Amino acid sequence: MKITKFDCWVVEEDAGPRFGWRDGLPGSHGEYPGASTTRNAIVRMETDSGTFGAVKIRRGDAVADLVRRRFHHFIGDNPLLTEKLWTKVWEVDRVEEIHMNLLGLLDLLCWDVKSKTAGLPIYQMLGGADPVVPAYASTVTWPTLEDYERHIKLCMDAGFTAFKLHAWGDVKRDIELSRALRRWTGPEADLMFDGSAGWDYVDALKVGLALQDEGFLWYEEPMREFHLGSYSKLCEKLTIPVLAAETSDGVHWNMASWIEAGALDMTRVSSFFKGGFTGAMKIAHMSDAFGMRAQVHGMGLENAQICAAIPNNDYYEQLVMNPEQIAGLGDAGPLSIVDGKLTVSDAPGIGYEIDWDEVAATHVHHVEVNAHHF
Repeated sequence: MKITKFDCWVVEEDAGPRFGWRDGLPGSHGEYPGASTTRNAIVRMETDSGTFGAVKIRRGDAVADLVRRRFHHFIGDNPLLTEKLWTKVWEVDRVEEIHMNLLGLLDLLCWDVKSKTAGLPIYQMLGGADPVVPAYASTVTWPTLEDYERHIKLCMDAGFTAFKLHAWGDVKRDIELSRALRRWTGPEADLMFDGSAGWDYVDALKVGLALQDEGFLWYEEPMREFHLGSYSKLCEKLTIPVLAAETSDGVHWNMASWIEAGALDMTRVSSFFKGGFTGAMKIAHMSDAFGMRAQVHGMGLENAQICAAIPNNDYYEQLVMNPEQIAGLGDAGPLSIVDGKLTVSDAPGIGYEIDWDEVAATHVHHVEVNAHHF
């Protein structure tokens, strides 16, 4: 089998509900101030077998530029050789400095083809652990304590038994909120806290001590992920597991440095920050060898497959934004959350359902790369 062509269409789509993060971080519409739409990319990879791979990905203009300038390198390659092509992408990255969100793009396309060719779901081809995955409610940042309580109770009514806070970035208020969350959910709920890299070591330690007193399952990314020494010192001082290396570049090579330095207790994996399925699995297996859990970061069809593929992940992360969105989580197609659980599809492929006629009629930019572009 050979790759014969790539098409990339940039499309404008609804940017979704507006929400905020902690102080200092741009909110959900931060890419386009005041805009109600966002520019995404739909990428299709053709093969000489007739089977194609397709994904939808953010940063549409950057994706189109990358496909236009670099994806000719992969024309004629066998998409079933995912390890070979994953390594080849890193050779391109050596001079390109590909954005970490896009390092896994080719890998996702190839696994889509590989799964369809085999007639098996991706999670089974990656190893296969369990297609029924517990989900946790991962909050956005709401203005008041009362807003958090109202939304958390809606999530409890929807069947969630695990919850993660994205709070304000204010030490005293965040500790108060964390203690309130334990009161609202009771002693049996799994609770997590995401610091979104907002603190220095002193504040990170203060919050971590409060979280471990409340029995939180993990403490996520409290500081910027640059100085491993600060994370090592924090891990030594706390008994609560520190979850880190979420946004650090370098996939498993970088994660090896974190583990070697004792700078985390749980690792982060995802399709979008860790080089697609192949990169995520490298981290998951390495983590397992060190007796560590590899928690899957973020939502989406790809991350759902990873959740179902590995045994050392606890939950699927489901962002909760407003009452209407929470009420609709049980009717979200292949990503529906029912009674606090996600059942991952057994259908081959990633699962994007794309109306190609609509894409052709409505796109704002199109890039095509084939053998004639050499």
